[in-house]
Amino acid sequence: MEPPGPAFGRPDDKLSVMRDRCSRILLTLDPGYDRTGEGTMATPGPTSRPRPTVMRLSEVAAGRIRDIIGKSERPIAGVRVGVANGGCAGMSYTMEYAEAVDPRDEIVDEKGVRLFIDPKAVLFLLGTEMDYRVDKFSSGFVFNNPNQTSACGCGESVAITPAKPEQDVAPSV
Repeated sequence: MEPPGPAFGRPDDKLSVMRDRCSRILLTLDPGYDRTGEGTMATPGPTSRPRPTVMRLSEVAAGRIRDIIGKSERPIAGVRVGVANGGCAGMSYTMEYAEAVDPRDEIVDEKGVRLFIDPKAVLFLLGTEMDYRVDKFSSGFVFNNPNQTSACGCGESVAITPAKPEQDVAPSV
């Protein structure tokens, strides 16, 4: 008999705990979600809901990413998005070229752009919209995140609370 704890591993394993929380959230949002990883979502029926999209892109952000990838000298599969610990507020958003797909990534295909979401960041990014802003003295990607609770004064780091199962998240379209 297995000891009590997360369905995917030891109770003290942080990644296992995060996977278990993600599974519970997805199970809450879609009763047909298969937490074993052996199948896919149940055939949509009257009681099942579509799986939520982790992130959305504005038209401007999608256009800027297409431009950047188009100017790359090497083949790029998409952009990997995540969060990292650090900064005065506790976390910061990360973006990097992705030359290959990591099988653990959550894939978002939207507006001709492919985003690969780091599995450790899914709960922190659930419901986020990525935009691109050009101001008088700066330009850059902006994350409109409903899970963000605060940000530092310089804007380089943020405090993010993981999404909870009872949060209402827009389903994928």
